[in-house]
Amino acid sequence: MTKENAFKAFTKDIPKNIFSGFVVSLIALPLGLGLALASGAPPISGIIAAIIGGIVTAILGGSNVTITGPGNGLVVVILAAITTLGEGDMQQGFLYTLAAIVVSGIIMIILGFLRLGSLGDFFPSSAIQGMLAAIGIGIFAKQIHVMLGNLNAKGSIIELILNIPEGIKYYVTTDNLSIFYAGTVGIISLLIMIFYSKIRNRYFQLIPAPMWIVVLSVGMYYYFDYFSEMAYPIDKALLINLPDDILSNFAFPDFSKVLEIEFISAVIGITLIASIESLLSIKAVDKLDPQKRRSNVNKDIRALGLATVISGFLGGLNVVTVIARSSVNVNNKGSNRSANFFHAAFLVLFILLFATELRKIPLAALAAILVYTGYKLASPENIKKVFKIGKEQLLIFLITLIVTIATSLITGIIVGILSTFVIHVIINKDILLFVRNLLKPNVLMFKEDDKYFVSVDNFSSFLNYTKLKSKLNQIPENEDVIIDFSLCDFVDHSVMENMNNYAETFKRKGGYLEITGLDNYTTRSEHPFALRKNIPNFIKSKKEALTKRQKSLQKIGTELGWNYMPSQIENISELPTFGYFKTRKISNISNSISNGKCSLFDIEFSEGEMIAKQVIRASMFYIKLDKKIPEFTLDKEGIFEYIYHFTGFNDIDIEGHTDFSKRFYLSGKNQEKIKELFTDELILFFESNAYYHIESSENGLLIFDKERLAGVKEIKALVDFGIRLQKIIS
Repeated sequence: MTKENAFKAFTKDIPKNIFSGFVVSLIALPLGLGLALASGAPPISGIIAAIIGGIVTAILGGSNVTITGPGNGLVVVILAAITTLGEGDMQQGFLYTLAAIVVSGIIMIILGFLRLGSLGDFFPSSAIQGMLAAIGIGIFAKQIHVMLGNLNAKGSIIELILNIPEGIKYYVTTDNLSIFYAGTVGIISLLIMIFYSKIRNRYFQLIPAPMWIVVLSVGMYYYFDYFSEMAYPIDKALLINLPDDILSNFAFPDFSKVLEIEFISAVIGITLIASIESLLSIKAVDKLDPQKRRSNVNKDIRALGLATVISGFLGGLNVVTVIARSSVNVNNKGSNRSANFFHAAFLVLFILLFATELRKIPLAALAAILVYTGYKLASPENIKKVFKIGKEQLLIFLITLIVTIATSLITGIIVGILSTFVIHVIINKDILLFVRNLLKPNVLMFKEDDKYFVSVDNFSSFLNYTKLKSKLNQIPENEDVIIDFSLCDFVDHSVMENMNNYAETFKRKGGYLEITGLDNYTTRSEHPFALRKNIPNFIKSKKEALTKRQKSLQKIGTELGWNYMPSQIENISELPTFGYFKTRKISNISNSISNGKCSLFDIEFSEGEMIAKQVIRASMFYIKLDKKIPEFTLDKEGIFEYIYHFTGFNDIDIEGHTDFSKRFYLSGKNQEKIKELFTDELILFFESNAYYHIESSENGLLIFDKERLAGVKEIKALVDFGIRLQKIIS
């Protein structure tokens, strides 16, 4: 697209981006206030982060439809930083934390310039899920007490959870009307969050659930002010506290603790969580983009870092990419970064024009929004999803979750990474697999026959996934790609999940990405993201799980009316009679589709011995004939690697078919019989179809393309070719 066309498209989309920005701002306003309060910071700091983030990333960012602002993941770490650095003085602790936020932003800018956006790939998926669940539990534990009107609840996350029954009892039995009314508003607000999606009225759905809470909370204030003889019952201490003159009350960072261990620890924690949350959100939102664009992650990290620095200097929180608000943007037809800018602009208008109304919102109402958010992060459904992937993934999840709650986010994610590695070593019973091969190049990529082929060796896990990712990112997403894991001993859950994401991206953009080589691997569950292992006697699931490729092969067999056998079968007795296998040792045959006369199968064999031994896996087609035919080998002219064992045989020329003789290398012992077999019809068939390596024994034909496992499209073509050839030969 030219710059002129891009500008026209941009201006044409402005009206719908304005509307989308407005809808997002309705959600961002109460969430920004709530997240700031949950972090122990002034409410306005969350709005500052959303405004600065929206403006800066809209101008300098590398994503397309993401929305930026304060994030859920930073609530716990910001609160811990304020508490630790302030040593009991929350106001002074906030100023020290602002300094940590500024330094964190500078580090993110550096990470972006160093192109370290891929750092997010070094965190195992289950460990990240455990960390997010721990954050959700932390938010829930603190905010449920605020939702019930109690601002004085103190203690660790575990203590706050254990005190929930006491908090409910306090709300029910209290004589303080202010606390009772605040708690009632909180409970009603939580019910709105829970049941909002179940109300199907389209006019009701025009206003997001958090904004309904704001509207009803402010409406309640005016009801008591104008229509009730009773005074507004909720004390001012339980309402949002915004400065009278917002524009002249910015907080500024205090850098006096910049060299202390507590400060450095806070910076690391803030940077780590901000980076992970942003990288995960960018990846997720790209999948939602209807225009199928891919974000420039490093450019976006730089923009987020700059926005964080500016936000910190003005008294705002970190700026991260947030998935919930981004998905709302996509659902409301937001098409480019201008929606992020307009969302920020509307927030400025709300703060300047409606600051008085915002001061009438009870803290309990905002806490209810966060209680619901915390629950969604740590819901039982998320735990079930992890368990379905594999018991070992649930173990990693729980270890990360428990350690994070008991210690800190940094300790939790480090322990999560280490536990993932230890579990991988235990599963493989071989630490040398990882130590010996970690730094070795393990990904080979080349282009053949208008498609890309990627082969992965040794192992593929979160430790070395960036090597595979860097290769895949070089391939245009409208091309066909085959990724072969047959030379891998181990593929972990994080890689399997990312491969699924790549497959979806290629499909959306008109390409095709297929994974081969995992069919005979054993897994710990039937889930498509389960880790795969190529070592014998691995613990199998009770029900044999078919890979996506195997399900496709099964479907092909069903359509043909042939039998499909996914597991290893007995060797086809005729195969050793073919010249190709006279110097090769067959190990096993699997994924067989057969009707008795024709068979498609995957075969594993080896050539060479000792240090020169090489294991090869390939897909082949065998035709069993009812009559004897002469032995021959047919290949594309110039392809000698398949026929070196026929050294001494001459290329047989067929009279009257000079084009065929130029294009194909035909060899065999009995030239006269071979010439009789190659009729005009057979020659026309070969000239009109794709090239395959074909050779015969007395009663059969062996057909294959490359010495590798074929993708589903290639298998369909091979089966079609074999069936038609059988009809002609027979």
